[in-house]
Amino acid sequence: MAESTQQNSPARLRKVLGLWDLVFYGMVLIQPTAGVPLFGVAQKLSNGHTVTTILIAMFAMMITAVSYGRMAALYPSAGSAYTYVGRTINPHLGFMVGWAMLLDYILQPLINVVWISAALHSRYIAEVPFPLIALGITAFITALNLIGIRSSARMNKLLLMAMCVVIAVFLVMGVHFLYHQGQWAALFSIAPFYTPATFSLSKVWGATSFAALTYIGFDGITTLSEDVENPRRNVMLATVLVCLLTGLLAGAQTYLGQRIWPDWHTFPNLETAFMDICRRVGGPVLFEAMGVILILAALGSALTGGVGAARLLFGMGRDGVLPRRFFAHLHAETNTPTYNILLIGAVAWLGAVALNYVGSAYEHAGELLNFGAFLAFMGVNLSSFWHFSLLRKAGKPRVMADIVLPLTGFVFCASIWWNLNILAKVVGGVWFAVGLIWLAATTSGFRQSPKMIDFSEG
Repeated sequence: MAESTQQNSPARLRKVLGLWDLVFYGMVLIQPTAGVPLFGVAQKLSNGHTVTTILIAMFAMMITAVSYGRMAALYPSAGSAYTYVGRTINPHLGFMVGWAMLLDYILQPLINVVWISAALHSRYIAEVPFPLIALGITAFITALNLIGIRSSARMNKLLLMAMCVVIAVFLVMGVHFLYHQGQWAALFSIAPFYTPATFSLSKVWGATSFAALTYIGFDGITTLSEDVENPRRNVMLATVLVCLLTGLLAGAQTYLGQRIWPDWHTFPNLETAFMDICRRVGGPVLFEAMGVILILAALGSALTGGVGAARLLFGMGRDGVLPRRFFAHLHAETNTPTYNILLIGAVAWLGAVALNYVGSAYEHAGELLNFGAFLAFMGVNLSSFWHFSLLRKAGKPRVMADIVLPLTGFVFCASIWWNLNILAKVVGGVWFAVGLIWLAATTSGFRQSPKMIDFSEG
């Protein structure tokens, strides 16, 4: 009888992940070099106050992480801002948050193509035009995704270890370089946080909307909620710790970078500025090591991002959220969503060429990515406030945890989003308008519930 009962009971995932398993997973998602590629651009945007922008963004992300953790405990099987907003506030509003998140999936390969192309063009093959380099990188990534090649877990771990080694070497050599230059006075200074002659609150706040790119990906922790011991505690604590550790690590790297090379006007190239800092403290060996790991990390991110976006579009086509004939197509032999992969590749190449023509390509790509990300973060904070304050069924809401904290996170994220540059707002606004029109057309003018987006596909 006991055996029969056991056989008929539904299968459940074992709760095997502890707090530090989640923290490690989150750090892998974000990568220990997250603050490195954006350093030069962030220095220009903030007038030399990158550390300050990273710490401001960290504060906003830690509050948002609390909201993510609390909402993941309520909806552990489908952790995403789209789900939280749709189930807590309104399904149509949830769909629009999901539509904004979809833009992030589609553009994620673009930012990596832009950085790799800029690095190769400025450092290694300057004689080759940027559009041709971008075409080669995009074609390579697209070809690998078309034939279904994936990066192995072992390769990802080796790359992570290499990143940690190079970053550790830089931190040690950076400290040694500064101490040798001017002992403790050179090593410790408030200048990276606040330099009166160049500090501008509006510039710092505007640059924060770009520097927040450092933290993109931390919310991936919530997708493991069903596998976690004590998810109500550990998911929230892990997301907060990942944001804190990421901010401290990126802050340490950029602090040393600012002390080693304080004048951003003299960087040969903003996108690869940190490589020049590595050359100054560690010579050509550290310069090449940093360049190699950053290019490999960007390639890996573009590969996984491209296939994730293609799979998500396939799922939306299969479920009727998008036109089936195009988006639900699978290649008969490779079983890959061929049309979607080609579409993602075309967007990455055309976007890279267009942004390079406009100028400040990496800056614009980063802010375009943050357009959807911060709409999602605003949605999570608002959902947390909505559920624990307005929909609370038992007892009064706690003022700090249920009202002040999520609303503060919402305001911070809204302010960062509002300070995105005009190009990000225009392109993102057009995308949002297309989604709103599509939603109205597929729900009979918002009178029907929208079809669900399965973000687990990506």
